[in-house]
Amino acid sequence: MARREKGGFWVGLAAVLFYPLTHIGRRVYVGAEKIPRQGPALLVMNHISHFDPAVDAVFVHRQKRVPRFLFKESLTRAPILGPIVSGSGQIPVSRGSAAAGDSLKAAHQALEEGKIVVIYPEGTITKDPDGWPKESFTGAARLALQNDVPVIPVARWGTSQIFNGYTKKFTPFPRKTITHSVGDPIDLSAYRGGNTRSATKLREVTKVMMDEVTRLLAEIRHEEPPATKPEDPA
Repeated sequence: MARREKGGFWVGLAAVLFYPLTHIGRRVYVGAEKIPRQGPALLVMNHISHFDPAVDAVFVHRQKRVPRFLFKESLTRAPILGPIVSGSGQIPVSRGSAAAGDSLKAAHQALEEGKIVVIYPEGTITKDPDGWPKESFTGAARLALQNDVPVIPVARWGTSQIFNGYTKKFTPFPRKTITHSVGDPIDLSAYRGGNTRSATKLREVTKVMMDEVTRLLAEIRHEEPPATKPEDPA
């Protein structure tokens, strides 16, 4: 049996706070055994609610791993949460600044050190009223192509029914089901040769990854996704 990855004081404190919070919803994990119990991996996920990081962190932690999320740098200045995200080794993203590239460097380093990195390629919660993934940024593709690690798609559904980030509506009751579905590692071998920084290639890889996340999400929802994605990223 694999041992739990050690996280230290701040990860322990995050667990104390987040585990009770996530009991708001019923948990359903599909394919969780596909999360590597040791070694590096890049988890690519959809983003539907500001509640996602808490439940996703607990999901990964229940697989005996410590997740490293890319998150908005402004959260480091938030009371209570700021010291936790900084102390637990999370990766701040300073969008629109000269330091923006540093976040990917830190993510590269985390993967090189054998960590699990969790990324939401959409960058923020989807604006699609039905909760389907929107067009995504290429940062996840850069990480996937420049690191020979498993790239694992994960879809999650149910959090936006608890907390809607745009209406700010919090609806804990009746109790909702939050489902995580993990797919097989994505084979990107056809894209790893040549120029891994090509804009065309990065967009193609982003589409491959998010199409797989969308497929998993469609299975959870028992619905067909729309033919086109909303809102191109800036």
